[in-house]
Amino acid sequence: MAIGPARALPVIWRAPLVQLAAVWAGLIVLFLGDWSAMAKQWWGSSTFNHILLVPPILGWMIAQRRHELLRLTPVAWGPALLVFAGAGLLWLLGDFAGVAAARQLAVVIMAQASFAAIMGPEVVAGLMFPLCYMLFLVPMGDELIPALQTMTASLTMVFLHAAHVTATINGVFITTPAGYFQVAEACSGVKFLIAMVAYGALVANVCFVRWLRRLAFMAVSVVVPIIANGLRAFGTIWIAGWYGMTFASSFDHVFYGWVFFAVVMALCMAVGWRFFDRSVDAPMIDPVAIAASPLVRRLRAMALPARAAIPAMLAMALVCLAWGASAQMRVAQLPQGLPLPQIKGWEAVPGDSGVAWNPLHGGADRHLRMRLRNAAGQTVDLSFALYASQHTGNAAGGFGQGDLPLGSPWAWVGPGYPLGIAKSEVIQAPGPSGPEHRICGTWYRSGGLLTGSNLALRLHAMVDHLLLRRRATAVVILSASDRFNRDPAAAVIAFTAATGPLDRWIDGMVTGA
Repeated sequence: MAIGPARALPVIWRAPLVQLAAVWAGLIVLFLGDWSAMAKQWWGSSTFNHILLVPPILGWMIAQRRHELLRLTPVAWGPALLVFAGAGLLWLLGDFAGVAAARQLAVVIMAQASFAAIMGPEVVAGLMFPLCYMLFLVPMGDELIPALQTMTASLTMVFLHAAHVTATINGVFITTPAGYFQVAEACSGVKFLIAMVAYGALVANVCFVRWLRRLAFMAVSVVVPIIANGLRAFGTIWIAGWYGMTFASSFDHVFYGWVFFAVVMALCMAVGWRFFDRSVDAPMIDPVAIAASPLVRRLRAMALPARAAIPAMLAMALVCLAWGASAQMRVAQLPQGLPLPQIKGWEAVPGDSGVAWNPLHGGADRHLRMRLRNAAGQTVDLSFALYASQHTGNAAGGFGQGDLPLGSPWAWVGPGYPLGIAKSEVIQAPGPSGPEHRICGTWYRSGGLLTGSNLALRLHAMVDHLLLRRRATAVVILSASDRFNRDPAAAVIAFTAATGPLDRWIDGMVTGA
């Protein structure tokens, strides 16, 4: 953080700023993998391109407050070390569970906590909003895509009915006289929503003083992009009804995108403009009130020497890295290959017909996929994956993994027929002679755990890594299509009945017994 020429800085600010620069540089070097992964997403993903503006915005917000900040007194602060330690634990758990977003959130919190540890409560109070705004550096939000797809499809149906357009909906697929439409991942509106929330938070702080107005503008920043994206999808379908699919598609690509987002953002600003209650020349913070605050004074009394804070943070960071590295080095022994399953009454058949279904098991050490059929004609697709360890980029239950990878022609429709403890869901894809549906059941096996819950698997992996245990993890996905089965759920149930207890069958696949 630079605030003017060094000679213009009060003496009490010079050493803390040098210490902060050194600590932040050290944290970036130690956790370079996480910062690099974030930077790649900022640059390479259209969903997170807006984050490239966050660092300049942070610099601008600090510059707004620079004169008032220099009237505050930086002091090393002990309680921030507890926050730093919590961030280190979050990084470890994220690493153990294979959740990159948790690791990335942790390194940003480490930066915030180290700032508080070196600068103290007065300066933190003066820069509270910019420090909190740093959380927007974390590229999160892709997890909202399925829910936003569903909301967009539902809103589109509302607008279609209001326009007296005949339409039916099945999950995220909409059928009208003009054709068959899918609210795809790219049409979920997630990039607009994430960027608008970041922009709305900035406007709420800069342009409003009263908290009720700030909260109201934030609500607008969340609701309006969702509704606008529903209007966008409706507009595309409505235009297709008048001018055809080709024209509607080209119009969507030309008009929509960031141009559409800019219009929505301008409308939000136009609505909020008359309610702005912060004067243009009003200071962003009141240093006298901050220094006189009883709470700040009590917190300031918990000071500690900077020479103790910096080594403590370095030690905690190194412990986290060492523990994580030690856990990653412990991998389970796996068989040379996976045996073809021998299940009484079921035999392998070619699997090259129907809409291609390619479940994703990123980073799996062993993978087997095949189609099986019994004498009754019931047909099941089996996907079996085996992992020697669980970590970021190599997690059995990672985001986008499993039966419905991002970018596939398949989309989620709803929960499937209950399959015991398995995660059961129905997916759909447009086929040459109409929509094709699949029921998919997912099971995870690790140690003595058999579950269909991704959360249960992640918690199990965290405990294994914390205790430095080596355990293989198996993922089984059974899927049946309505193109080959009159009752897809019955086909999956028949297959699991033929395998016997699923935990024993999975263990037999792993050991070759």
